[in-house]
Amino acid sequence: MGEILFVRHGQANSQARNEVDYDRLSDLGRQQAAWLGDHLRAHEAPFDTILTGTLQRQIQTAAAMGDLGARPTTDPRLNEMDYFTLGRALEQSHGVPMPSPDDFVLHAPLVLEAWHRAEIEGCESFASFETRVTGVLAEATQPGRRVLCVTSGGVIGMMMRALLNLDPRRVAHVLTPILNSSLHRVQVTPHGTLLSGFNATPHLDSPERAHARTTY
Repeated sequence: MGEILFVRHGQANSQARNEVDYDRLSDLGRQQAAWLGDHLRAHEAPFDTILTGTLQRQIQTAAAMGDLGARPTTDPRLNEMDYFTLGRALEQSHGVPMPSPDDFVLHAPLVLEAWHRAEIEGCESFASFETRVTGVLAEATQPGRRVLCVTSGGVIGMMMRALLNLDPRRVAHVLTPILNSSLHRVQVTPHGTLLSGFNATPHLDSPERAHARTTY
């Protein structure tokens, strides 16, 4: 039986108002990734394959995690959706303003549903995003091998759509609470891929690290 572990990147620049400014880890994000790396070396490593998207926050997370048994390989299919562009498109077409962090839980379902209906489009269509995520999931599904994927919340949500047949609103509900540096586990069995873990942060469970449990 094989296994795929998906990791969301560490905390990025949460004060950003565009994708370029957002795409770098904060000091806390680097620490979250380092703690995760320590945990994985103690309990999970080595991995046969390590993949990361090409975004800076993903590459920086993989680097801060340290040696886990394989050299990370970049794969742009693990890159996040461009939420800032989609949010601006929703504002222009539907009059829905960009949210504050606290309002993201209400905003995300509107964005994903409008994107799915092709009423808005960012750098790619919903179908294109779904195709690249399911493609990398299919290729990572290797019996008897353990694969680590460093990615982002939207990719993890789309992976869960593929495994659980979620509609776009439920994808939004799934991705909203995903924590920075969290672990999401997929078992590869002879009968298919099974979701076996979601949003785990064992490296942040101790009381002195409670402050490091962040969603943005």
